[in-house]
Amino acid sequence: MAKPILLSVDDDADVLRAIERDLRSQYGADYRVLGSGSPESALDLLKQLKLRSDSVALLLADQRMPRIDGVHFLQEAMRIYPDAKRALLTAYADTTAAIGAINQASIHYFFMKPWDPPTEHLYPQLDDLLGDWQASYHPAYSGIRVLGTRWSPRSYELRDFLARNHVPYQWIDAEISASDPETKLLLETLGPEATSLPIVLFPDGTKLLESTPAQVAQKVGLRTRAQTSFYDLAIIGGGPAGLAAAVYGASEGLHTVMVEREAPGGQAGMSSRIENYLGFPAGLSGGDLARRAVVQAQRFGVEILAAEASEIRTEGPYRIIKLADGSEFSCHALMIATGVQWRRLDAPGIDRLQGAGVYYGGGATEAISCAGETVYVIGGANSAGQAAMNFAKHAEKVFILVRGSSLSSTMSQYLIDQIKETPKIQVWAHASVSEVHGEMHLEEISVLCSDTGKIERVPASSVFIFIGALPRTDWLAGMVERDDRGFLLTGPDLIVDGQRPKGWTLERDPYLLETNVPGIFAVGDVRHGSVKRVASGVGEGSVAVQFIHQYLSKVQ
Repeated sequence: MAKPILLSVDDDADVLRAIERDLRSQYGADYRVLGSGSPESALDLLKQLKLRSDSVALLLADQRMPRIDGVHFLQEAMRIYPDAKRALLTAYADTTAAIGAINQASIHYFFMKPWDPPTEHLYPQLDDLLGDWQASYHPAYSGIRVLGTRWSPRSYELRDFLARNHVPYQWIDAEISASDPETKLLLETLGPEATSLPIVLFPDGTKLLESTPAQVAQKVGLRTRAQTSFYDLAIIGGGPAGLAAAVYGASEGLHTVMVEREAPGGQAGMSSRIENYLGFPAGLSGGDLARRAVVQAQRFGVEILAAEASEIRTEGPYRIIKLADGSEFSCHALMIATGVQWRRLDAPGIDRLQGAGVYYGGGATEAISCAGETVYVIGGANSAGQAAMNFAKHAEKVFILVRGSSLSSTMSQYLIDQIKETPKIQVWAHASVSEVHGEMHLEEISVLCSDTGKIERVPASSVFIFIGALPRTDWLAGMVERDDRGFLLTGPDLIVDGQRPKGWTLERDPYLLETNVPGIFAVGDVRHGSVKRVASGVGEGSVAVQFIHQYLSKVQ
């Protein structure tokens, strides 16, 4: 954490050097001593310090300065740092003005020039001022801050990206916190830029206006480009299957890169609680599982890119991956582990309000914002049940809307039992969302009750959708064979009437998890016929590495 700042302002360079020397000599161990040769530049500096969330303990200004005198500077500076102690440096002739400033301008003290010796005429008084300041000092948050509004889809996208990538940040709602003095000061300091939300403020004082996850990824140090041009194994997708393959591949000596367009962990990483994963009897969150796996992968040297793969092609024994930014790298073995995306809910108003009250997936970043509200969870699988349990910690009421008569055919029994024991959660059977309503954000939903045929319109500020999932594999069309829903075909599923897939040139059949392109494998939820469970994905990712070794042993 950065030290609080003592700022002195004087247009006389000799006096400024002297006061800085004496301040640094006495207080340098606990404070940063800064100086400025003009009040104008000092005000600019204070605005930069405010954006960096630095703390200022003392403002010490000479009274006689051109254009802006010391009193007026301190009055202006007080608007930026109202809690800083304020003191004047004055000559004997300015004593009357200094006394008036104490009475009228909320200045705490004045010092006569010269102040030698400082042990008698400077330090005792400053000790009192700084002691008072320390008594009420609460260190400001010094990390990344995101300034936006709750109902902004772009703000939600940024918060979700940072949270899922385990990047600590502070969220500041510019609307809800507008009456907070610190937020008001921050907005005033930003000036016209305050309208360019969302804004990401970094500890070094830089900021990104109307920022995107890709821009933030680059700024916080997430790798977005490959470090070398060739790898033994490239993995597209960072869910449980991809992470497991990365760990096993790298631990067995393969030069491995993993490309993930959102955040390691995939959909599993958004789960608030996984309680049936082997070895964790108390359960763990998807985020914790992803974080542990990432650390493990990095320990073995896996390179993780925050990027999106847009195209693959083959050139002899090489499989070449093109990223969305146009850069390319190659590998001998390629693994597709892109998982699935939540199926879109087809109802009027859904697309318009996505990210402004309508969310796909767990919405972990929204749980606290739902305090005291009624939340609607759409879907009856495990992911919906886990989300409902998480929201019940904060919301006043949680409704789970399911098309069927109960949860018994779609959800694990342990979750059903937990939901029954949670008074805040209510299952609304035979129900589906037929329309959502709201201008700037979600305000109401229309619920179709299939058992009665009636539509009930109810107030709602947040809806979280878990209605099944489909693979995102259009970018592989024409290269990798898929079933009618887009899932990738592998191994025995490629053999039709005893015939190997078209274009297959090897004398062997495709390996169990290998696609129709030799050396390109598919694991996890993206694969046709896979079991949609975290443990299954981890198992497939691990097993596939053995087939990759066999494939690499024959690569020419």
